[in-house]
Amino acid sequence: MLWRIWAPQAPGVSRGSDRFLNTIAEASRKPLFPRGPALGLKFLLFAALSIALMVADTHGERLQPLRQWASWALQPVLWAADLPREVAELAQHFRSRESLIAENEKLKRQQLELQGRLLRMESLEAENERIRALLASATTLDRRVLIAEILAIDQDPYRHQIVLNKGSRDGVYKGQALVDAGGILGQVIQVNPSTSVALLITDPDHGIPVEVNRTGLQTVALGRGDGQALSLPYLPGNADVKVGDLLVSSGLGGRFPAGYPVATVHELRHPAGESFMEAIAYPTARLDQGRQALLVWNERPPPAAELAPQPPPVAQAKAKAKPRSPARAKETSREPRR
Repeated sequence: MLWRIWAPQAPGVSRGSDRFLNTIAEASRKPLFPRGPALGLKFLLFAALSIALMVADTHGERLQPLRQWASWALQPVLWAADLPREVAELAQHFRSRESLIAENEKLKRQQLELQGRLLRMESLEAENERIRALLASATTLDRRVLIAEILAIDQDPYRHQIVLNKGSRDGVYKGQALVDAGGILGQVIQVNPSTSVALLITDPDHGIPVEVNRTGLQTVALGRGDGQALSLPYLPGNADVKVGDLLVSSGLGGRFPAGYPVATVHELRHPAGESFMEAIAYPTARLDQGRQALLVWNERPPPAAELAPQPPPVAQAKAKAKPRSPARAKETSREPRR
């Protein structure tokens, strides 16, 4: 019948039959929302039902199975309602993870940078302590001093020399004493305009006049060439020298400041059948440590011959062979012979 109602009109069918079919279809239709009680009555009905359920739930557990069943039935609805929040939290988690990774990398770089600065600060602190010790030792010398930096150390095991960053422009002269906070290091043996070379007291070609601080016995301390010790040879066999005695500079020769520490006696050797003995002493100066040293000016100024640069031998020979002027030659010829 419905097919007839909605089917298109076939040719040869009269309009009267169509009207009859439409009338039957309209009579058989039913409204989807039939009219019922008023809205106010429905509201009162549901309100009363809700109040009754709340009172029943408060005074007993009869509705507990119904509550559990409703909770189980509505679980998918709750999950679907909570799904957007879960998705948002998951996205926030990934964003937080990426930001944490970036922040971690940044903190690692900062840690490396700060660690490098800390190491540099420790080095500067140690250098500051060494400079303070040098300045403290300079106050005991009561002489003009100059802090020089050690630029290089001779790698030859049989030559103990160092290069300083001070030269003739700074007033450095040949034979000038070099000390540190512990004691005497050596003396300058070569002076250049901006640098100088110093010979350490452990060099086998170096000797320094010393005296035993306890007894005043004077002798000479020679370098052993091992970079660690000094030798005091040919001491009298009955010399009052003991292990642990402090050796100080005697000041003889005028190059080294008197009374400044040089070494400490470490060992006494008595050769068999000999009437003398040898003492082995360790320098008090830190020969292989530190990067600064003190240049000490002598009370007596060095000879001018040491400070003035000497002309090369070729120039001296030319000066000697230079012919005299004619006037000077005539004056010489007029002098009477003796």
